[in-house]
Amino acid sequence: MSKPITVAEAGRRGGKKTSAKYGKDFYTKIGKQGGAALSGQKGREYYAAIGKIGGSRVKELRGAAFFAEIGKKGGNVNKAKGKEYFQRIGQMGGSAPRMRRNGSKTKTAA
Repeated sequence: MSKPITVAEAGRRGGKKTSAKYGKDFYTKIGKQGGAALSGQKGREYYAAIGKIGGSRVKELRGAAFFAEIGKKGGNVNKAKGKEYFQRIGQMGGSAPRMRRNGSKTKTAA
């Protein structure tokens, strides 16, 4: 007679089986679908609030210097992309739709 497994073990086995069957792209796809659905239900303010909570926790654990460090790393990565990269994103920024306070988009004049 076999010993019953825990709920955690059953979940782990099911997750491994699903991962083996569908692969990483499956999780990326369903994650994006879930994020889009949640965004439609909760709105921008929800993401802003949870971002602040997460940022506060990281600051508490790692200190303010951590943000300066990762900012420099990100800046160096973008710097390595060259002058053309900044020209391209600068042009995009001038023509991108802007968000109104009510959440709708408006096209800005160039």
